[in-house]
Amino acid sequence: MNDLASNAQETSAERHAARGAALACMVTLAVALGIGRFAFTPLLPLMLHGSVSGQPQIDIQHGGWLASFNYAGYFIGAVMCAALRVEPARMVRAGLVGTVLLTLAMGGTSQFWIWAVVRFVAGAVSAWTFVFASQWGLRRLAELGAHGWGGVIYTGPGVGIVGTGLLVSVAGGYGATAGWIGFGLIAAVLSIVVWPVFGAAHRSTARSAGAGTARSTAGAHAGQHAPSRTAHRADAFWLVLLYGVPGFGYIITATFLPVIARHALPGSAWPDLFWPMFGAALIVGALLAARLPVHWDNRTLLAGCYVLQACGIALGIVWPTAGGFSLGSMLIGLPFTAITLFAMREARRLRGDDAAGLMGYATAAYGIGQIVGPLVAAPIAEHTGSFSPALWLAAGALLLGAAGLIGVARMPRGRSRMPDCGCS
Repeated sequence: MNDLASNAQETSAERHAARGAALACMVTLAVALGIGRFAFTPLLPLMLHGSVSGQPQIDIQHGGWLASFNYAGYFIGAVMCAALRVEPARMVRAGLVGTVLLTLAMGGTSQFWIWAVVRFVAGAVSAWTFVFASQWGLRRLAELGAHGWGGVIYTGPGVGIVGTGLLVSVAGGYGATAGWIGFGLIAAVLSIVVWPVFGAAHRSTARSAGAGTARSTAGAHAGQHAPSRTAHRADAFWLVLLYGVPGFGYIITATFLPVIARHALPGSAWPDLFWPMFGAALIVGALLAARLPVHWDNRTLLAGCYVLQACGIALGIVWPTAGGFSLGSMLIGLPFTAITLFAMREARRLRGDDAAGLMGYATAAYGIGQIVGPLVAAPIAEHTGSFSPALWLAAGALLLGAAGLIGVARMPRGRSRMPDCGCS
């Protein structure tokens, strides 16, 4: 009886620990990505048009440049993750502090070059925080045998997107400057809430490292045969290459969605709601993705997500109404962080507890796509007066990426002969 009571108590403690770890990582990603990166999207129309003074702070071309500076920083930060040898919990804490300060800085100036530097650094900080929060969170859940909570972690960006979108919709009349400062203060409060979790993180991880490594390795390979080292290299190469596709595919819509919608539906209240719809669908998609069987091939799941996003982008072009944008926003958002979850799981399948480097390279490839997206879209929109050509290009890229993933998933692993991408 005592053994049964002890086991029940241990199981309850593990469930509590898993829930706490997942929620802390969720809040972290809500701050680092939902606010630190994506608050720019709902605030961009205010910066373009000016809601208090009536004077625009930037034009669409400079808006595209700011977005690309952020994505360039994200790329650099992701590449650096492969070389950083720092306790993940420490990096998460540093990322939270950096996000708060950089978000406040956006509201403290109106100089474009300062904005460019701030957005670049914010991109690097968000990449560090994302990679190390993913590494710590997924490892902790694997140690506790609670893989199902992984989806909760990746609802964080959606929570942040919904929150920032709704707040801008309600309080947008105060202007972009007030928005940046307000989001910086909200980020500070949320960071304080989760701060203690990551303070104790490295201690609990150290105590359970021996048993945890065995459990996490088994979980990472659940239902799958361990491939050879050559196949590992090939799989890593294709993961990095094809994970960059959705970076380009979604970012044009994600960056300019409110601008596109306001242009298509002038005077309507709907455009302010499409971005929160995107975030809400993102939350649902992350939770559903975590419930899929872990033995399903991550690459096939990624391909399905790419197709969904391509359909969502196409809907906004062929059906530019409130209904079309609503459904399109949800189809783009639904697989958004599910893509991240499947890619990070694949990285852990290939590298186990040493997956941070591969996660960093894959995130860097995603970042390249994000850098290119706005740089392609903004000039095309300026030249043609429409975002449609750039959006069709993005949808086509996603479909090609899906085809590539299906092809790789069907490739006999023993016959893979691709060069080492440096990810091993």
